[in-house]
Amino acid sequence: MSNKCMRFILLAALVGLFLVLSISACRTSAKSSAVDYRGEMRKFVVSIARTARLSSPSFAVIPQNGQELIESEPIDSADESADKAAAGELDGADIETYMDAVSGTGREDLYFGYEADDKATPEAVSSYMKNFCDAFKAAGKKVLVIDYCSTPPSVDFSYAQNYKNGYISFAADERNLTNVPAYPSAPFNENGDPILSVADAKNFLYLINPERFSSKEDFIAALCKTNYDMFIVDLFCADEKLDFSDVQRLQVKPNGERRQVIAYMSIGEAETYRYYWNESWKRSKPAWLKKENPLWKGNYKVAYWHPEWQKIIFGTEDSYLQKILDAGFDGVYLDIIDAFEYFENSGH
Repeated sequence: MSNKCMRFILLAALVGLFLVLSISACRTSAKSSAVDYRGEMRKFVVSIARTARLSSPSFAVIPQNGQELIESEPIDSADESADKAAAGELDGADIETYMDAVSGTGREDLYFGYEADDKATPEAVSSYMKNFCDAFKAAGKKVLVIDYCSTPPSVDFSYAQNYKNGYISFAADERNLTNVPAYPSAPFNENGDPILSVADAKNFLYLINPERFSSKEDFIAALCKTNYDMFIVDLFCADEKLDFSDVQRLQVKPNGERRQVIAYMSIGEAETYRYYWNESWKRSKPAWLKKENPLWKGNYKVAYWHPEWQKIIFGTEDSYLQKILDAGFDGVYLDIIDAFEYFENSGH
């Protein structure tokens, strides 16, 4: 074989090797730059819990929806499985850490409201949701269900079925969560016991939009008259923040016994009506601010794993979580946990 031919073969081999290495590098780069949306949400929730418990060891953390976080993200190939295992990311540790960090789970629309308010959720969907709720219950976590229904037969069915399942529930007569429902006239499973933790609660009220109340005082006074074991309320009443004395009042049942007061906080969307909102973001979006939610005007999807967004939520003196802690709440109810599904499905 001539030297010229040998040089050609050697050159071809080198080119081939270069292409193989380049493709491999591209794949590695793509994998390393891809966001593990489920894992990032788990880490976000765990960080919130750990930060809060540094100052309040018994602080409750209850994520709403997104129960699929206790399920591994689908793995596309054996190669990816090997990569995740090598990185210590396969199944186990972060899911277990997440489950240890949360005090319970909230589930909307289990029996009513999935397709429309006061309409029964399809049985297959209920069954799917219930399997995840039961996994939390089996792990010793409180399961809170919010069904959106208003007619007495639907309300009665919701309370009875959730009680049978071993969950506590609230039948909301409208989705904006603006009022104390007139029916039933007293909380389901009403009791006079002291409620010293979320685990003790046998019922709850979910009222995060107090627009029907004339003032903060009117709102607090109305809730104090009720006998619910636990309130899930917003940190703000209109533009007024609930302060430490306000929360202390809410923590007392009419009979003088203690109840739990939990603060609502959305961590998967930014809301234009919150104290942290900057109007300039509409003209020049920060890297973490994404599309507006078409179903809820003024709510914007966020890259919740981004450090700038997380600093708004926790870890600084002016963070949302710190304001909740300073007000003396017993815990936090985290919404838009299922934001990971938006990113998985949209390809962002």
